[in-house]
Amino acid sequence: MTVPLNDQLGFAPDDDAPVPYMARTREYYQAIGYTTPYRWAHYVDAPFQPLKKPLNQSRVAIVTTAAPFDPAKGDQGPGAKYNGGAKFYSVYGGDTSKTHDLRISHLAYDRVHTSAEDSGTWFPLSQLERLAREGRIGEVAPRFFGVPTNRSHRVTIEIDAPEILARCRADKVDVAVLVPNCPVCHQTVSLVARHLDANGTSTVVMGCAKDIVEHAAVPRFLFSDFPLGNSAGKPHDPDSQAFTLELALRVLETAPAAQTTVHSPLRWSADVSWKRDYNNIALLSADELARRRREFDAQKQIARGLRESAA
Repeated sequence: MTVPLNDQLGFAPDDDAPVPYMARTREYYQAIGYTTPYRWAHYVDAPFQPLKKPLNQSRVAIVTTAAPFDPAKGDQGPGAKYNGGAKFYSVYGGDTSKTHDLRISHLAYDRVHTSAEDSGTWFPLSQLERLAREGRIGEVAPRFFGVPTNRSHRVTIEIDAPEILARCRADKVDVAVLVPNCPVCHQTVSLVARHLDANGTSTVVMGCAKDIVEHAAVPRFLFSDFPLGNSAGKPHDPDSQAFTLELALRVLETAPAAQTTVHSPLRWSADVSWKRDYNNIALLSADELARRRREFDAQKQIARGLRESAA
């Protein structure tokens, strides 16, 4: 019997690599009939604001793309279908001294391999509060900030990022931890991180879409090779969530220069088949692609109505 070459050399399978989200997304939307390819934000350098003070003296804020739960906006629970009606279109803030129910049903997270049951995987407030009690950070900022998942680079750069910066300055924030979920919001928080660092607030992005974040060139990036929706750690696994946040803080402390990426050593599972599934048109029938086009068009109409009413 011939031993496979991978086994002989100890190689990992070829598809055990970060998911190519930009390519998958482009091919997927072309397959359902949108022929104009989306242009992802691309920079070849990045700003870099070194920490102005040690983390144990710093005020730390969270920037999230999750949305406050609203029972009037349809199903937003674990495993809910994509819900364009739950989207938000302007920056919001939340009092960190209160309990918040943030959901991600409005985002294109990985609905096959994760269920969005544990908000600790996308909103690490409780872990950050623990670190404040332990003295690892100086304090949690009085507010966290929600940034809309905006496909428009111009709106993110000219409106949303400056609004996040103004709110960080008003709250005397030293450090921002940015936690995206879907492919586009990885781009959104990358653009916000660039703006914050360029204007004096140190940032780290915690994310799962390596290609998108590095294409946008951020100051610091902690990459977790997990399904989308789990940027802050594994669900129902406090140790994973604690480790992931601690590693992000170490990236803040030790990054020598802009565009520092650290790859978390944590693995989602021994089975890497999950990496093959997300928007992979090779695995979708023509009927399924047509159904998804109809569903996407319907959600676009809902979102358009919300955007117009919010304008």
